[in-house]
Order: sequence, then structure tokens, then C-alpha cells
Amino acid sequence: MASGIKVADEVRVVFNNMKIRKAHSAEDKNKRKKAVMFCMSKDKRKIVLEDGNEMLLGDIGTTVQDPYQHFVDMLPADECRYALYDATYETKETTKEELVFLFWAPDSASPSCKTIYASSLDAIKKEFSGLKHKWQVNGLEDIKDRRSLAEKLGGAEVVSLEGCPIGG
Repeated sequence: MASGIKVADEVRVVFNNMKIRKAHSAEDKNKRKKAVMFCMSKDKRKIVLEDGNEMLLGDIGTTVQDPYQHFVDMLPADECRYALYDATYETKETTKEELVFLFWAPDSASPSCKTIYASSLDAIKKEFSGLKHKWQVNGLEDIKDRRSLAEKLGGAEVVSLEGCPIGG
């Protein structure tokens, strides 16, 4: 079911910037987005970047100690969102960074909120070409343990996520 909702140009720009990961200086790197939230515009006609709900790489170690926990805390309790999270993890062989697209649809969200976000999901996914990891989450119990994301990224091969060991 298509909703007819469009994706704002700023959403494409943010995705492309996160995907490319170019940083020419330390200042550029600090301004790079680690996580962003997307929501419906007030008129419910577009998917837009949610003002003020992002995490920058420069925040890590200053205002943000645990990037994954901070990302989880960014999710609203009773509303749906789309999100991009730039996960840093280690496998037994190497360190990797990969983008994860999240469709957050908590059980506590209203039926109308869930319907409009679910029916608009294809529109935003079409804009995010080349993403390997797509994850629908329906509650904090599904996301608060970093092992859940580690499983999506590579299962048993993942030994740490954001510098924290994954326990077995």
C-alpha cells in the first residue's frame, strides 16, 4: 500500500553524505552524522529530517559516552520514526562501519501513526539504495541489547559494537 508521501531532498542529501563518509579534516569528521531520525512533516505529505534529533561523530566522547545507547534513547516512546545509524563494529578479522536503516514502530504508537509510516516505508527505502541492513523494531526490548544489532550486522562474527564487547 503506497501512501503517496514524498521524501524531502534533505533526506537524500543526508543519506548520501552518511554513505560516502568523506572527511577532509578533523572538523569535517566531527560534523559527520552518526545517527539521524526522519519523521513526517506537519502536513503529513513528506518524510523530513527531524530537527534536533541527530548525533554527530564529534559528540562521541564529549556529550555522548555510549553511541548505541544514545541512539536507542533518541527513539520516541510513542511515535514511529525512520532512522539511519552508522554502526561501528569489530569482527574477528577487522573493524567495519556500515549504515543501518531502522523502521521504529513501537507497540505504543497510535494505529494511525503506524499506518502512515508503514505505508510510506517503500518511498524512503527507494531513496536509500545500496543499504545492506534494514531493521524493523517494535519496542525497546527488541533494540536495547546491542546483541540485537550485532546479529543484524554479522551474527557470531561480530565481537564488539561501538567499542563494547558482545557477550555470548
